[in-house]
Amino acid sequence: MLTKPCLDSTIVIELAGVPKGKGRPRFARRGSFVRTYTDDKTRSYEGALSAAGSEAMRGRRPIEGPVAVLILAFMPVPASWSKRKRGDALAGRIRPTTKPDFDNLAKTLDALNEIVFRDDKQIVDGCVRKHYSDRPRLQVRVEAA
Repeated sequence: MLTKPCLDSTIVIELAGVPKGKGRPRFARRGSFVRTYTDDKTRSYEGALSAAGSEAMRGRRPIEGPVAVLILAFMPVPASWSKRKRGDALAGRIRPTTKPDFDNLAKTLDALNEIVFRDDKQIVDGCVRKHYSDRPRLQVRVEAA
C-alpha cells in the first residue's frame, strides 16, 4: 500500500504531540431544540491538523479523485514502564493498545477536507498504525490511489 507516487510525491502531514482521536459529539438542549456540537479539545486538535495540512500542501490545490491514506500514531511510552519494557516498546515489540481508538484516529481526517483532498469520501484505501515513540506525533501520508 502507498507505493505508487502521487503528483510529485506523497503528501506527509505531521502534527507534534500525543495523537488524539475525534471526540464523541456533544448535545445541548435549547428549549425544545437539541443542538449537536464538537467539543473544544477535538475542535482545537482538528484545527492544528488543518494548519499542518495546509503547510504540507504548500499552496497546492486539494487532490481530486481517489486517495490512499496511512495514519501513523506515535504514542508516548508510559513513564512507569521499566527500561526493558520501554526498550521493547521503542523497538516495536510492544504496540499500544490504548486510546485513541483506530476509528477515532481515522475520523480526525475530516480536518483535511478541502485542504489535502476535497472530501474524505475520496479515501479508497486506508490504514491506521499505532507505535510507541520518544517523540509522540501524528503522521498522515496521503497519495493518489
